[in-house]
Amino acid sequence: MSDQIKFIVDNLNKEPFRKNYNLITFDSLEPMQLLQVLNDVLSEIDPKQVVDIREEMPEQTAKRMLSLLGILKYKPPGNATDMSIFRQGLVIGSKPVIYPVLHWLLQRTNELKKRAYLARFLIKLDVPSEFLQDETVADTNKQYEELIEAFKTLHKECEQLKTSGFSAAEIRRDISAMEEEKDQLIKRVERLKKRVETVQNHQRMLKIARQLRVEKEREEFLAQQKQEQKNQLFHAVQRLQRVQNQLKSMRHAAADAKPESLMKRLEEEIKFNSYMVTEKFPKELESKKKELHFLQKVVSEPAMGHSDLLELESKINEMNTQINQLIEKKMMRNEPIEGKLSLYRQQASIISRKKEAKAEELQEAKEKSASLEREVSVKTNQTREFGGAEVLKGDEFKRYVSKLRSKSTVFKKKHQIIAEFKAEFGLLQRTEELLKQRHENIQHQLQAIEEKKGISGYSYTQEELERVSALKSEIDEMKGQTLDDMSEMVKKLNSLVSEKKSALAPVIKELRQLRQKCQELTQECDEKKSQYDSCAAGLESNRSKLEQEVRGLREECLQEESRYHYTNCMIKNLEVQLRRATDEMKAYVSSDQQEKRKAIREQYTKNIAEQENLGKCGVLLQSLWEKR
Repeated sequence: MSDQIKFIVDNLNKEPFRKNYNLITFDSLEPMQLLQVLNDVLSEIDPKQVVDIREEMPEQTAKRMLSLLGILKYKPPGNATDMSIFRQGLVIGSKPVIYPVLHWLLQRTNELKKRAYLARFLIKLDVPSEFLQDETVADTNKQYEELIEAFKTLHKECEQLKTSGFSAAEIRRDISAMEEEKDQLIKRVERLKKRVETVQNHQRMLKIARQLRVEKEREEFLAQQKQEQKNQLFHAVQRLQRVQNQLKSMRHAAADAKPESLMKRLEEEIKFNSYMVTEKFPKELESKKKELHFLQKVVSEPAMGHSDLLELESKINEMNTQINQLIEKKMMRNEPIEGKLSLYRQQASIISRKKEAKAEELQEAKEKSASLEREVSVKTNQTREFGGAEVLKGDEFKRYVSKLRSKSTVFKKKHQIIAEFKAEFGLLQRTEELLKQRHENIQHQLQAIEEKKGISGYSYTQEELERVSALKSEIDEMKGQTLDDMSEMVKKLNSLVSEKKSALAPVIKELRQLRQKCQELTQECDEKKSQYDSCAAGLESNRSKLEQEVRGLREECLQEESRYHYTNCMIKNLEVQLRRATDEMKAYVSSDQQEKRKAIREQYTKNIAEQENLGKCGVLLQSLWEKR
């Protein structure tokens, strides 16, 4: 548990919470403050949960948190009976309930953020089947489902692009390669245009090619429309089958319904609700009132010091000794009526506790049965969509139900007998334990008295009994004296306590005023702190947005600058090439032989001729050398 609290405190002190807690301050948080911390963590996961707990009803808070935890797939520890304890602990801000939730949330915050984001778009609305019979509602529901599927595909593509690992340098290289390919394609198109211009009726041929392309595109569009209409027809047929199956099931249910079964069901619900209203809820309300009264009494009491605590402990010890003495007297009397009454009281308390437990189990069973009925309806609809058939119908189903009823009655009888045996066994076991405990206490007391008085071994003789009775009378006299002394001491202590109270009354008044001021100041401080936190969170979010925008603008600026430099370089290269081409054309076209000789074409042709002459000379020399 300490490691869990340490992990929670460390994560709450980090970004984005910045709570500045330590182990002591976090452990001393009040239930409302602890619920506010849990709500802050949930609001970090889902921004829609940003709510001030003090301005919201506890039931709404618990419902909102439970719905979000259900979406996040949090599983509370324990079985179904512990679920009610979990709900109650979440309402009152219990530490054993909230600490595991905080530990689970802080371990996987990023994953839960993604899950909460997807839940806003992927959780489908439960539209009743009777509303789906309307065409407009069915069409909107179909569009809604199609949009959900489109969102799924787009989200998958986005995640794949995020994890694909493309870098900015690779993208720039791809862009430059694509620009080069674009230039090459433009040049090729220009060359093809020049070739086509020489062909006769090229404009008419181009027009015919454009018309062919338009017709092909139209053909593809019509094929797509045909496929969509086929899909719509298929969905309409499926919807018709589903509605027909629902109509058959509703007619079958209306035929099997009887007024007697409906009346029995309503009577059971009325009995259960009346028990909850008249017995269970008033008891819980009374216990809460008692607890509140006790807490108010504790709060209204003045602060006590170490000496007051010692006095109270001494009083408690004295009262415990008196209680033990009275218990010994009662056990010596050994009244059987009180024992029977205690057994009956114990049996009544056991029955009431069982009744409360059964009521809670019944409530949970109703919720579970409702969820199972919904699942059964969904499964039946799915089987009907897939073309499945029901197994039992008509008389076979009635016979099967009658068999189940007979078996259920036998099971209930057997279960009732077992419950009675268990209750009787528990009562007998408890009485046996009480009798054994009483016998052991009496034996220990008797042995202690015998050892103290030196009469061990003679307890079964009449002389020892008389002696014990004489000693008992003396002890009773001593007890009477001690009780008188104790009453005098109690009077003295009461007088001292009243004097201390009268002396401390003005100090207590001042302390109450100071406590009230402290509460007001702490409340004001908490409000200012919440305002500061909300303002700081808003400024932080605005700052992060502005930083992202500045980063994006900087990247765009860098890209534009690189593109600008690249285009300038390309322009300069093209200008040099153009200058060279113009100079070459001037030299080639001019009538002056010297300028023609300066032309690159003439130089290359001269070099080629020289190289050919050299090659011919080399061949002649080689042939002459071979002849020698």
